[in-house]
Amino acid sequence: MKKISAVLITGIFLFLASISAFSQNANPVNTTSIEPYPLSIAYEKTTNLVFPYTIKSVDRGSQSVLAQKAKGVENILQIKAGRKGFEETNLTVITAEGKLYCFLLNYAPQPSVLNLSFGTTKPFAQDAFFSPESHNEGEIQAYSNAVAVEKKKVHGIKDKKYGMKFRLDGLFIHDNVMYYRIKMENRSNINYDIDQLRFFIRDRKKAKRTATQEIEIKPLYVQNETPTVRGQSEHIFVFALPKFTIPDQKYLAVQLMEKNGGRHLKLDVHNKALVRSTVLPSL
Repeated sequence: MKKISAVLITGIFLFLASISAFSQNANPVNTTSIEPYPLSIAYEKTTNLVFPYTIKSVDRGSQSVLAQKAKGVENILQIKAGRKGFEETNLTVITAEGKLYCFLLNYAPQPSVLNLSFGTTKPFAQDAFFSPESHNEGEIQAYSNAVAVEKKKVHGIKDKKYGMKFRLDGLFIHDNVMYYRIKMENRSNINYDIDQLRFFIRDRKKAKRTATQEIEIKPLYVQNETPTVRGQSEHIFVFALPKFTIPDQKYLAVQLMEKNGGRHLKLDVHNKALVRSTVLPSL
């Protein structure tokens, strides 16, 4: 009887083992080891990691490692040691295309590598991907140079008095930046010293007993900025402003004020002019 029981138990065990083996063969699990990238970081130097896509997640294995995205940039991670001589730890980064990057971090007072790039999405691409609220100053300057010599003009938006002529000479747009080319002509014999040249969104009409609402728009960049337009001369500015449109009941006022003088000038720019801005081709 004991012999029969032993045979039965052995048979059941073999049967269950065969089922388990069959299940494993039917649903094989493929695993691939992701080897971490060895990287040394310092306490007094910053290491920059440039990824081809926006950084979505960062995890530090130890608080001895400091990590942050570069200000206003989505794909550059800056790391450094939070204390000298920390023990080996790791860093994990996940980017927008779903790729996982692993790093094995060690301390080194003088790392051999400070800037590391993991490729770009296309040849000749820029290293940094700026946040939507940020702007590439180098690109804005390049487009301002192009706008300064662009032949297409805007007509009819001007103001003049006392030998001074102030007009919107061109209006252009590229991506989220609008470029205002403004021309000043001084036909008098007296230099025009500029106190301020500012941009405001204003109410078209002011109701009685109601304060006028005014919103100042700060330029992102000014090309050919000058404090003085000399007598019998002219000068062209290019102002780069963030893209915007204006409600029908408002307008853009470009205000020019003379320092220690009274030859103040103003341009009124309405929405119909803005929506006709010339689109700049990519450089």
